[in-house]
Amino acid sequence: MTGFTTRPTLTGTFGMVSSTHWIASQTAMAILEQGGNAFDATVAGGFVLHLVEPHLNGPGGDLPAIITTADDPTPVVLCGQGPAPSGATPEHFAGLGMDRVPGAGPLAAALPGAVDAWLLLLRDHGTMTPAQVLAPAQHYARHGHPLVPRIGQTVALVRELFESDWTTSADLWLRDGRPPGPGELFRNPAWADTLDRLVAASEASASREAGIDAVRAAWSEGFVADAIDAFSRRAFRHSDGTVAPGLVTGQDLADYRASWEPAVVAEYRGNTVAKTAAWGQGPALLQVLGMLDALGDPPDLDTADGVHVVAEAWKLAMADREAWFGDSGDEPVPLDDLLAPAYLAQRASLIGHEADATVRPGSPGGRRPRMAALASETALPDGVGPAVGEPTVTREGETRGDTCHIDVVDRWGNMISATPSGGWLQSSPVIPELGFPLGSRLQMMWLEQGLPSSLRPGRRPRTTLTPTLVLRDEVPRLACGSPGGDQQDQWQSLFLLRHLTGGESLQEAIDAPAFHTTSFPGSFYPRVVEPGVLVAEDRLGAAVLDELRGRGHLVVEQGPWTLGRMCAVARDPESGLLSAAANPRGMQGYAVGR
Repeated sequence: MTGFTTRPTLTGTFGMVSSTHWIASQTAMAILEQGGNAFDATVAGGFVLHLVEPHLNGPGGDLPAIITTADDPTPVVLCGQGPAPSGATPEHFAGLGMDRVPGAGPLAAALPGAVDAWLLLLRDHGTMTPAQVLAPAQHYARHGHPLVPRIGQTVALVRELFESDWTTSADLWLRDGRPPGPGELFRNPAWADTLDRLVAASEASASREAGIDAVRAAWSEGFVADAIDAFSRRAFRHSDGTVAPGLVTGQDLADYRASWEPAVVAEYRGNTVAKTAAWGQGPALLQVLGMLDALGDPPDLDTADGVHVVAEAWKLAMADREAWFGDSGDEPVPLDDLLAPAYLAQRASLIGHEADATVRPGSPGGRRPRMAALASETALPDGVGPAVGEPTVTREGETRGDTCHIDVVDRWGNMISATPSGGWLQSSPVIPELGFPLGSRLQMMWLEQGLPSSLRPGRRPRTTLTPTLVLRDEVPRLACGSPGGDQQDQWQSLFLLRHLTGGESLQEAIDAPAFHTTSFPGSFYPRVVEPGVLVAEDRLGAAVLDELRGRGHLVVEQGPWTLGRMCAVARDPESGLLSAAANPRGMQGYAVGR
């Protein structure tokens, strides 16, 4: 497929942005043009993503990011993944007759981490004020922005729920009693008022940094926390039919702050790939690259052999994710053992000629794996159905595979990959005073105890959100990422293999046919396994897909341009040349730059 692109790989020397929505991309570029750096630009773009992709992220959601600065090339993780509230105990859910956290509704809400994380990024590495970076979001919230078709389609799916129970969401999204249409101008006055009040909180401060901290206090300890606390006490219907209040309190918000932590890194053929720790799924990507490296030459992704090997490696890595990844264990996740070359070579040796439909976690360091009892539940394509590129939303608000992404690199060499998500319009009722809902990230925690991803107050859900930075010779070269729930790192692995070892340009690697497996326990309610399922764009070709079926894969064909929403920016340190590319699927993501 090398040589074909739907659009050019952009190149320049001033700055580059790639995101999942053109308005967010251009917003970030405008901040660069005004003299801001990559971090100022990303914050501005991130707040705009809350508005233009509200079915994919929101102020009540989550944010992991990885950055590297012009002064220090060491990749660092920004953790805006909020933990479980203090009242989110297994006993509380059991008392409501639940055997798992629901997929939608206030009970599924972790603490909102995205806004505090964006502000922490701005304070520690930006150069602009809250008034400057929030101005675009204030404008779009107050005066409106055109909606992409998927937003109205999502509202239509949950219309009955909104009308019958989540009436505060109906007030915002069912204008004149109907879902918004494609391209319709949409305004959110309550969120505009909230942004105005947050900006006003910064204006009496003596310094830029103090002003940002004042905004963070208004969010976590002021009027925003008060409104969330009061609203959480109201009872609403959840995705399983239970009617109950939420659990997030004002004290929970006061006790939480976003944080910085080291990235987890691994080497792959001369490249250093940086990911979050195992509270995210990122280390699974490092495992897959290590397994493929142990097998010899990089796989040819245009052949059945190459697709098969990558899919089988992902099954093994995701089995390890289920058994070992999370933030709830009393002992640290054994990442050194999980990423050890000898362990990954042993795992790679399990890949045979035929597809495997079982879930096979390994034993790093001789430890015995343990998975949740409910993780063995299965569904085939005619049941729950395979997770694909766009979000899967039920009429009760359950959601899979929905997120957004933004990458920025500036002329000084600052670089960031950020994957905001959660707080979806369909995840929880809108808080009317604030103009946004909370998220549903707790659905990724098990009520069964003793697991690395068990529900425990104060612990982070094991998120699917997974930004990526790549360095070579200790110099940052690439930032990339994709929405897609459990599929995010799978699609990123295809991009990285094609670009880093296949020699394809950013845009060529993004445009190439995509595939993924769902043969592992899913992260989203109802958290089933789809044994042996391989989801593939039909552009892979009939011969390749038929051979994969012959090897035992349950191939689910999708349309030619359906899987993945990759974004990427890059920098060549020798020439200073910057580049960017974005996914054409869905006609929504765009790269801009000069």
